[in-house]
Amino acid sequence: MIRREFKTLDVLEVVGQLDQACREAGFFYVKGHGIPDSLIKDVKNVSHKFFDLPYEEKMKIKLSPAAGYRGYQRIGENITKGIPDMHEAIDCYREITPGMYGALGRVIEGVNQWPHDPPYIKALMEEYISFCTDLSRKIVRGIALALGGSADEFEGERAGDAFWVLRVIGYPGVSNTNGQNAPENDIGCGAHTDYGLVTLVNQDDGITALQVRNQSGEWISAPPIPGTFVCNIGDMLKIWSNGIYDSTLHRVINSSPKYRVCVAYFYEPNFRCCSGASRCL
Repeated sequence: MIRREFKTLDVLEVVGQLDQACREAGFFYVKGHGIPDSLIKDVKNVSHKFFDLPYEEKMKIKLSPAAGYRGYQRIGENITKGIPDMHEAIDCYREITPGMYGALGRVIEGVNQWPHDPPYIKALMEEYISFCTDLSRKIVRGIALALGGSADEFEGERAGDAFWVLRVIGYPGVSNTNGQNAPENDIGCGAHTDYGLVTLVNQDDGITALQVRNQSGEWISAPPIPGTFVCNIGDMLKIWSNGIYDSTLHRVINSSPKYRVCVAYFYEPNFRCCSGASRCL
């Protein structure tokens, strides 16, 4: 894991450090990002409030095909490599109006489902998403420079109209399943890589659960650092960099007795983008 503070460094230095982080780890910390600390904390606090609700209340925004696969996903419903994950979540996507992407996008057409309590959660999360979209775009522009292209190399038909996914995730502590039947494993989220461009991870302070596999094949912890995001690159960036950068396996194991919240923002290519190697290399 590599820690970077973008705000106080000049562009060339940031680009060089981004390149090093993407080549050596695929994961890095982002500080000086411009997103208000109060907003980052409020997002986690309101997420805790939702997951503290009775199971029946959470199921009022249950994820379903009719809802465009948006909404609440109970513990064990998310599957990684055939094994149920020990987490619950709210899944959100960039909202898609009917016909916006034709038949290809019909399955996820719709608006995001937010609980009615607390009443301000929708506005809060939408403000947060806007900040994350802007920050992710800046990081991707820096990565484009690091790869030897122009800052807008990945704009236009690639990611100029980027799709995004937000997952508000709750990981019960080792002896707490919030009244639900727990899967027979202790893996909050199984080992995987992310499929998009970059991911911004906003995780609870004081609980270390995110683990990253390094180049030696060892699992190392990515502890939360207050005021920072953990950022990792995804499979699409591996393709666009012609394999110079690699997406890194990671997993979540919450061995703490405390309930852990993580809000993960995934910055993706355009919905209609076709994958392909970057012409700048």
